[in-house]
Order: sequence, then structure tokens, then C-alpha cells
Amino acid sequence: MSIKIAIAEDNSFLLNAILEKLSFFPDLSVKHKAYNGIDLLEQLDKDSNINLILMDIEMPKMNGIEAVGQVSQKYPQIKVIMLTVFDDDEHIFKAIQAGAHGYFLKEVDPRTLYQGILDTLDGGAAMTPSVAMKALRLLRNPPDFSQPVEEIKLTAREIEILEQTAKGLNYNQIGENLFISPKTVRKHTENIYTKLQVHSKLEAVQKAVKNRIIEG
Repeated sequence: MSIKIAIAEDNSFLLNAILEKLSFFPDLSVKHKAYNGIDLLEQLDKDSNINLILMDIEMPKMNGIEAVGQVSQKYPQIKVIMLTVFDDDEHIFKAIQAGAHGYFLKEVDPRTLYQGILDTLDGGAAMTPSVAMKALRLLRNPPDFSQPVEEIKLTAREIEILEQTAKGLNYNQIGENLFISPKTVRKHTENIYTKLQVHSKLEAVQKAVKNRIIEG
């Protein structure tokens, strides 16, 4: 199955360099090429059937960190890897906090970038090693895991729907993002209510966060 990629990069020379790196791998298909965050969001509004975005940080009109935040809110199913020259703490942490799933410096070689794309789509967090070391500093303020949680078993699809519900999306928006009908979303939501023993979206999200099923 082809992996559909979008690239947000305002420098045409660097954009071509990224395209050349991806060209070695026939299962990657570049669907969108955007020159800033606004351009990217406009293209996604027309067609959001994308698996992953390679995102520059410094771009005119809307930078990559702002764009990641908006993509994360509107299209939480799309993975985002930052591809930038910046490796300072501020950019790394702002990007991760905004919702980036991975972070590579532009010097990354084609094979490492390709494997990072696969790992990220598989739920990993691909990073240049030096960036990963800096990101680990976040562990200095770890969440409180001392509180016990209930044993609640949700399916992967139910957790996906719950994550999107937590972002304030309605049945139609969730259905569009996950390529299922609003009626199917409603049915999954009813099952979630039953399993969590709740009666509203708010209660469901609060209980899921409390039991560390989704992030708050």
C-alpha cells in the first residue's frame, strides 16, 4: 500500500532535496507540496487523505510549529515529522508540545528518513539521536503514575474515536478523518459509553484521561 506524504517546505532547493531522498522508496507517494503552513492547511482542506507530513519550521505566513498545532487539532490521524535545521531546546519542545510525532534534522540520510517514516506510522517517535536526548529531558517532570487505574478494554478504533472526541470533533468530522460514516462513529461511541459506564462525551473523555487510556 502506498504511503501518502505531504511536504511543507518553503525553500525550493531543500524541497527538491527531500523529494530526491524519498524517490528511492517506491512505496512513498508525495501527494501535497506546500510552501508554508497556510498553504498546507488549504491543501488538506481539499484532500486530507494523507498518512504523514514532513514539516519545516521556519516558513512565511505560518510556521511549522503553528501548522503542527492546527493539523493535530483538525486531523489527529495524520502523523507529523519535523524536518528542520533547528536542534535547540525551544524548537524541539514547542514542536513536540504542538503535536509533532517525530523530529529529524535535514541532514538525515534517505534510509534513516524512510525508516523513521515507517516507525512513526507504526506508533513510534522517530528522532535524530541528539534531538531524542534533548527530548528525554521532559522526563524530569513525569506524569503522576502513582494513582491506580481501572481495567477498561477498548478497541483500537474506539480509542481513536475517543481521542478525536477529546479534541472537540463531532461525529461528521471524526467520520471524515477516519473514513467511516457518522452512523458508525455514533455506534462506536455508544459502545465506549457502555464500557466506561458513562452517559456523555465529557464523562467519557474525563474517565479515559483519568485511567490513562488517552492523553489529557
